[in-house]
Amino acid sequence: MMAESKERPCEDLPEEDPKGHFPPYLTKTFQFCGHKVKICRCIGDNLGVSAFVWDCALTLCQFFEQEKMSFSGQSVIELGSGTGIVGILATLLGGQVTLTDQAHILKQIKHNLSINLAASGGYSATVRALSWGVDHTLFLDDYDVILGSDIVYYPNDYPNLLQTLRHLSNKRTAVYLSSEIRGCNVTRRFHEELIPQYFNYEIVHRNVISNINVYKLTLRSEEACEERSMQGKPE
Repeated sequence: MMAESKERPCEDLPEEDPKGHFPPYLTKTFQFCGHKVKICRCIGDNLGVSAFVWDCALTLCQFFEQEKMSFSGQSVIELGSGTGIVGILATLLGGQVTLTDQAHILKQIKHNLSINLAASGGYSATVRALSWGVDHTLFLDDYDVILGSDIVYYPNDYPNLLQTLRHLSNKRTAVYLSSEIRGCNVTRRFHEELIPQYFNYEIVHRNVISNINVYKLTLRSEEACEERSMQGKPE
């Protein structure tokens, strides 16, 4: 993975200046898979964690580069797009991509799409609001690929995230989740205890330095899910 300018962890970034002296936007350029991706972080719009380019996103992009992945002709949806770097790269790699996040994040995603695709004829992407477990049924279940980076963060979100992943997936869908394995181990439990109830999974890439795993999930058959559910019931 090569980046012309790498994001620093959020705790290393300066606080916003209440007097407005700190610039409301920071732009950095990254390079993956032969493409330069310019990311503008709208740090003055109260976007919280969505205003940062996290290591999980960079690791997923690195995985695309390592595997020489192409999304040509594939229908792709990204959950929790944030700055949009992963979805933008998937678009530049030929995917028909839908980037999703909460409604107030979409302005940042649309801006980053516009500055990266304006001079790239033939590429297009869609940006839509998606609240897990709430309006996921407004989306189809015909996606070839589902992407997510650092979205397995808040345990309270896990049921809604699982519900959304199950709705969006079909038997041919490949799900790639890039997750940091933090000290509290809740992320590991999500992938190793909750996910196997509905999906087959494997670790396809690991960033040892940042303790990040890229998981590939595929939907289990209904029979397999029912059998696992029965195994988990008390006698």
